[in-house]
Amino acid sequence: MGYNSIRSLRQGFLRRNGTDADVAQQVERVLGKDEVTGSNPVISSSERRKSSKGFLLFFVIHPVGKGVKKGMAFEMYFEEAGEGFPLVLLHGNGESHEYFVHQIAFFKQNFHIFALDTRGHGRSPRGDGEFSIARFADDLLDFLDGHGIAKAHLLGFSDGGNIALTFALRHPKRVEKLVLNGANIDPSGVRRSVQAPIEIGYAMARRFAARSEKARANAEMLGLMVNEPHIAPEELKKLDLPVLVIAGTKDMIRREHTELIARSLPRAQLVFLKGDHFIANREPEAFNRAVSAFLAAP
Repeated sequence: MGYNSIRSLRQGFLRRNGTDADVAQQVERVLGKDEVTGSNPVISSSERRKSSKGFLLFFVIHPVGKGVKKGMAFEMYFEEAGEGFPLVLLHGNGESHEYFVHQIAFFKQNFHIFALDTRGHGRSPRGDGEFSIARFADDLLDFLDGHGIAKAHLLGFSDGGNIALTFALRHPKRVEKLVLNGANIDPSGVRRSVQAPIEIGYAMARRFAARSEKARANAEMLGLMVNEPHIAPEELKKLDLPVLVIAGTKDMIRREHTELIARSLPRAQLVFLKGDHFIANREPEAFNRAVSAFLAAP
């Protein structure tokens, strides 16, 4: 079954469950316009902007056999700008650091910005081994250690928010303030009008994964949204640090799910801005103003 079949299934679902333009765009953005065995739209990137850039080389230790360890090289691409307290930007699924073009330009005036390309996204290679939110959180720890960053603000969008939250739960002393934009703590937090077509695309990509490397990569990327994360609301109650939970009024994350996240965090602020899931990119002035006020507060 190729792209046309998947598109028919998607359009049929949207007809039955609402044809909101924002929902349709979000679904198209996630699944891409090519069939699962064709080009890989979720990891494509546009022309790079001119700024300070670099790679951080990690040697991650993995067990190979009993009592044997082997080093694996992993280069995480990042861009940095500005000076001051570190602010780390974590993009969403299928995105790259370029998603935060408006945040880099704005926040570099007061912060030292580190905009990362998550493993397997943008210019960062996929590497070997597990491809999961937990693994990305481990990569973030390696990045902070490699740059001598003892503590930082974390701003995560979508899956980047899930990475930031997972990291903060594991390493709360490494986070000063946390911004969760369009994050979810389990797959049920995503609106069915968006999640169902993603599940269809994931099933189709898995079907062809054994015969196509590109289909395998698509299945792996979509699998992050279908199978992760799984964070119990009770876990959030132990995270004693300032958190801004921010989402769009027409977000692909269900409003009640976003409210649950904020309600479960002891020191959370909840903000809804007019717009969809991509408010940081599409409504940068309102988004930057809300985040700036949160970061500036004592």
